[in-house]
Amino acid sequence: MLSWDDYKSDAPLKTVPSQPVDQPLDPDTLAKTLASQPANTAAGLNGETALNGAASSAQDEISRTVEEARQLIADLDRDYELMSSGDPAPAVQETPAAYGEPSAGKEPSAGKEPSASKEPSASKEPSATYKEPSAEEHEAAPATGLEELEMGAKRVEVDDKRMINCRADLNQLVPFKYDWAWQKYLDGCANHWMPQEVNMTADVAMWRSENALTEDERRIVMRSLGYFSTADSLVANNLVLAIYRLITNPECRQYLLRQAFEEAIHTHAYQYCIESLGMDEGEVFNMYREVPSVAEKASWSLSHTQSLSDPNFTTGTPESDQELLRNLIAFYCVTEGIFFYCGFSQILSMGRRNKMTGVAEQFQYILRDESMHLNFGVDVINQIKLENPHLWTPEFQREAIRMIVEGTELEVAFARDTMPRGVLGMNAAMMEEYLHFIANRRLNQLGLPEQYPGAENPFPWMSEIMDLRKEKNFFETRVTEYQTGGALTW
Repeated sequence: MLSWDDYKSDAPLKTVPSQPVDQPLDPDTLAKTLASQPANTAAGLNGETALNGAASSAQDEISRTVEEARQLIADLDRDYELMSSGDPAPAVQETPAAYGEPSAGKEPSAGKEPSASKEPSASKEPSATYKEPSAEEHEAAPATGLEELEMGAKRVEVDDKRMINCRADLNQLVPFKYDWAWQKYLDGCANHWMPQEVNMTADVAMWRSENALTEDERRIVMRSLGYFSTADSLVANNLVLAIYRLITNPECRQYLLRQAFEEAIHTHAYQYCIESLGMDEGEVFNMYREVPSVAEKASWSLSHTQSLSDPNFTTGTPESDQELLRNLIAFYCVTEGIFFYCGFSQILSMGRRNKMTGVAEQFQYILRDESMHLNFGVDVINQIKLENPHLWTPEFQREAIRMIVEGTELEVAFARDTMPRGVLGMNAAMMEEYLHFIANRRLNQLGLPEQYPGAENPFPWMSEIMDLRKEKNFFETRVTEYQTGGALTW
């Protein structure tokens, strides 16, 4: 072993002669070489006194080094002979110094088993970057897709997949368990569109004209853009910051990514309309914090995101699983399934009267996307119910009904605020009937009883528009059922 004085000495250090790597080291040669090493090379500077004072301890250190070297060489010889003969490698020996130094005063022994504290565990990789989760960890936490790799794990099978609380690898898309989710992803990609593709020239001229629109019609356009300009951002935030992490199925996550992108397109579309018409952007985008009928809807939606957006929130208990269900019902069945319908029907009614046709066309494309979002969400909720029937208790069903009724009443209040008088062949009373009809449909989709008996659809033309089969002159505008070329069936 070298001391600090050794490093300061000008005397050259003797080294072990190099030997070919395929030949075993000679213990006697190595021992003689080490023994011939000066006991303390600092003696050249410090004199005979330093030599005598250090000789004893240095000689002891050399002796220990020689014995350790003999043992190491013996181990290397044995390994060399085993490798040459083709026999299996020996069992794991003493942990290398990288994992812990041997205890002071103790020498590794070929015939002695290393202590358990120094032997790498057969079930754990001795690497700082990988730790195999224990069975308890697997049981406690659903998969997120961010787990460390588990080498040698079995391949994912269809039966391993679940909508929530799945512990199978979420990074493996196939095999599909929910084909409907993958099909919706493909349909969403086929329906791709961008706001700039819609001609807004006629809308700009009409909005700037003093007599082309009534004050009630302008109020409808302003209120609709005021709500929707931030509503789709709220939906996107909920998807990205809450839902995606907790839905433990890769094909459903694939659609959620597509939906999140579509929500960005919708926000872009509203911004494009606001900018094209020359509206006060600050007034419109901040309307959800200034106009009560808009603020109440936005606040209701936000209240169902807050708990899930907590990074420490996890599913796995009946209470937390039901909290996720509340969020899904709130956003898919109420926010996208009810809150959007008053504004959509108002703007689309304007388009039917050849008013604000560019804005109406944007809303048609958005409605097509939202209809698919709604259907996807309903399928997810019903799948969770099938896989976890204990969550769908009578008490929780009553809570789900109450949520849909609350949402309906908030949308009715929005209708009364946006239509204080009759306009566009509709009024607040007709809109209330329509929203009751829509609420009954949402309840039916969840297998819940209707709450508005006898409610009918006073706007049958909305069903026609939602079917997206409206024909247009392709040379004037794009048909609303447009699909990308690669998705068409020739």
